[in-house]
Amino acid sequence: MSVQVEKLEKNMAKLTIEVPAEEVEKAIQKVYQKTRKSINIPGFRKGKAPRHLIEKMYGKEVFYNDAIDELLSPAYAKAMDECGEEIVSRPVIDVVQMESGKPFIFTAEVAVKPEVTLGEYKGIQVEKAPIEVLDEEIEAELLKERESNARTITVDDRAVAQGDMISLDFEGFIDGEAFEGGKGENYDLTIGSRTFIPGFEDQLIGAEIGKDMEVNVTFPEDYNAADLAGKAAVFKCKVNGIKVKELPEVNDEFAQEVSEFDTLDEYKADIKAKLLKDKEDDAKRAKEDAVIEKIIEGAQMEIPEAMIEYQVDQMMDDFAQRIMGNGLSMEQYFQLTGMTVDGYKEQMKPRALKNIQSRLVLEAVAKAESIEVNEEDVEAEIAKMAEMYGMEVEKIKEILPEFQKEEMKKDIAIQKAVDLVAAAAVEA
Repeated sequence: MSVQVEKLEKNMAKLTIEVPAEEVEKAIQKVYQKTRKSINIPGFRKGKAPRHLIEKMYGKEVFYNDAIDELLSPAYAKAMDECGEEIVSRPVIDVVQMESGKPFIFTAEVAVKPEVTLGEYKGIQVEKAPIEVLDEEIEAELLKERESNARTITVDDRAVAQGDMISLDFEGFIDGEAFEGGKGENYDLTIGSRTFIPGFEDQLIGAEIGKDMEVNVTFPEDYNAADLAGKAAVFKCKVNGIKVKELPEVNDEFAQEVSEFDTLDEYKADIKAKLLKDKEDDAKRAKEDAVIEKIIEGAQMEIPEAMIEYQVDQMMDDFAQRIMGNGLSMEQYFQLTGMTVDGYKEQMKPRALKNIQSRLVLEAVAKAESIEVNEEDVEAEIAKMAEMYGMEVEKIKEILPEFQKEEMKKDIAIQKAVDLVAAAAVEA
């Protein structure tokens, strides 16, 4: 197999890949063996027709498309290794020649990793963020803990009020006709949560248990269900029950129940220490981000669009995996949010570009500073993985593929570069 590389503008390249004729013949024969069982030729039992007769009846091209599928992926993978370029996008493939007895020739247009010219990256001046924990922040954490330890009690001697948790029957009508998805029974709704469309929950304040009532609303113009957007609707409602949270008192006994401390003062001191640690971590990340942003501003690099699109696709894949973990498909997500795939991708492009720029400049810093990753660095990272997944270190080493280990080394070098530029930054 041979590979020719033609450099194009804006860090793009065209690979011309040629697969020998004998490999083409093997692929065609393999396809013939796989597909002949489904081909009928008069005078032959099904699956027994010779290849030359099938090609005579259906044309020599009958096996070409499937043969291309057999050849393309391994040939492109080999070309990536041999071309001497670091490819950072999916290929745009164009078949140039596919014919029995001749080499298979195709081109792959790809983005290649851009060169980076660094500006200043040491002594970057950034604004120092004040780190302080306010009393109201401690009180807010206490309130969260009180709410998580609250008990729920039933109320039956008054009407619905703000903050109540109600059980609700409802059915929606537009122009007197019930519409799909507009009905619910014993639906749990917290008044003030803004779960329903604007105005719905406010009209339930004052509703009495067991009494029928009507709520009049208008769906927003940008509502994700196009057939309801902008339309006036009437919901027939009935409140079946009211519950409220009863918060525990904040005292030493409360501290003992929710923490390892004996007194409220000790518990508050611990909350303050944790909030301070969180703020210090946030300030550290903000400083790193600010430094990297300024290094990007001072650097020169040309990012090909195909590289950004590839990064967006990877981010989409990661996002899809996360929401699938919550039992939701991408189709359901887009239906619920009213977004489109293209719209979401466009929204992700600025972040994708920033991710690419950040990694490129940090790789350049690591190279300029001759940052090395030793075996102890890798061992420490593997130990973190083992702790995270609750596995033995040796088991992680056993199952960790070599390519993933190499990626780990690159990530460690990047983090070392971050630590270096952040430590060298000047806070004003």
